[in-house]
Amino acid sequence: MKKAVWSGIVTAAAMLVLGTPTFAQTVTDGILVTANINSKAKLTLGTPTLVFADADPDDFPTIVAPAFTVAVKARTTAGAAVTLTVLSDDDLLSSSDAIAISALTWAASGTGFSAGTSNKTTAQTVGAWSGSGNQAGTQTYSLANSWTYATGIYTATLTYTLTVP
Repeated sequence: MKKAVWSGIVTAAAMLVLGTPTFAQTVTDGILVTANINSKAKLTLGTPTLVFADADPDDFPTIVAPAFTVAVKARTTAGAAVTLTVLSDDDLLSSSDAIAISALTWAASGTGFSAGTSNKTTAQTVGAWSGSGNQAGTQTYSLANSWTYATGIYTATLTYTLTVP
């Protein structure tokens, strides 16, 4: 009798395992991905100061400072105007003496960069581009040299502004 009960249990278990059809299940779910991408701007100037060495105006009517790199990185909407400008805080000043800031000009190389003349009232365009991207160029400042300048150390501050909408 023990053997018959045991055989019945094994047979019933085998039928449950083998006789019951198994069904695969697939469950799906999802998540929402959100990335906030905002306008960004980065400007890197390759030199903190410009130094013009003294020179004889007959031999050097224009004094040229070493060229420096300008790197512009901008992230904005497609087609948006990206501009780099420069504005002087004043003329080149030494005590009570001045050299007009318009005597300070620049040449530029690189896509979108342009040459110009320094100004103390209106920001001047150094470069202009469209949309996001990385731009690299060089800028070389020149100073008109004259016998009429009073001796001294002349300074002005040039402020660069990168505008990315």
